[in-house]
Amino acid sequence: MKITSPVVGEMEVSADRVIDFPAGLPGFENCRQFTLVHTADTDAPKLFVLQCLDDPQVAFTVTTPDILGLNYEFTLGDDEVAALQLGSADDASVLLIVSRGEGASPVRANVMAPLVLNTATRRGLQKIIGKVDASVTLKAIG
Repeated sequence: MKITSPVVGEMEVSADRVIDFPAGLPGFENCRQFTLVHTADTDAPKLFVLQCLDDPQVAFTVTTPDILGLNYEFTLGDDEVAALQLGSADDASVLLIVSRGEGASPVRANVMAPLVLNTATRRGLQKIIGKVDASVTLKAIG
């Protein structure tokens, strides 16, 4: 599949690089197929672009929680495990959508709605954490 994105330019995406979000993302329910692209910015080697294949105008900057000094522990419901087709916790990967912050905070991360990916089946969902019953540990970086 070939797409032209204003963020990553023209690119060819093979079927084995497609991540399916069966329910889309909140606010982007029609965006169900994505691919993960490494950024070319050498100052941010741990940032990725989650590029929508259904609408090339939609792209999110994402990173892993550990890059921001976060450690997540939360429970997935049975319906979420089924949607991900998750057979093993080892196949789960968590990403956070990040954006440019203002003032003293150069980066803002949506910690209350992490993306959960099954790396084996290439399926994903956005886990909405409605209340803080998840365990989030902050650690100093540097």
